[in-house]
Amino acid sequence: MPLRDTLARVDADLAAGRVPVARQRLRGLVSSFPTDLTLRRRLAEVYRLYAEPAEAGRWMYLEQNRDEAETAAFEARYRTAPQRMRALAWHGPESHAPTTFAREQLAAVRGACSEALGRPVAWDTQPSDRHEDSAGSPLTNFLAGAGCLVAALVFAAIWVNGLVALVD
Repeated sequence: MPLRDTLARVDADLAAGRVPVARQRLRGLVSSFPTDLTLRRRLAEVYRLYAEPAEAGRWMYLEQNRDEAETAAFEARYRTAPQRMRALAWHGPESHAPTTFAREQLAAVRGACSEALGRPVAWDTQPSDRHEDSAGSPLTNFLAGAGCLVAALVFAAIWVNGLVALVD
């Protein structure tokens, strides 16, 4: 469905009080058009109807005339740079941002994320929630191995017990 038609449906949904439907439509549009700051602004307005300052701050984060309380709520909810990078749902290089302020914000978040992870990151390869080395800590590895060993021993004991009972 073309952008203009979807926006008309968003307006109709809002007029009819179907705020959740309008929100979903706008989330889909932002996903399809991540560089369109107008769509992000509209989505922030819908989240204000929900009294969700963190989400409104999330979608207004790239706007220079944003509400500082919403920005602080966003930053409090998404505490780390990788979390903020994922939350912003940007795709492509910062140069695709339509304003200088948005480009600077995106570059700052990406830079902080690169520093936090110790390697360069790009907007098209969002960092995951888990640590990059999925090997885990030595204690976690030990406990997982011990649990598997105990489960195997219990299974073997039950199997041997059944075999003995069958033979008797």
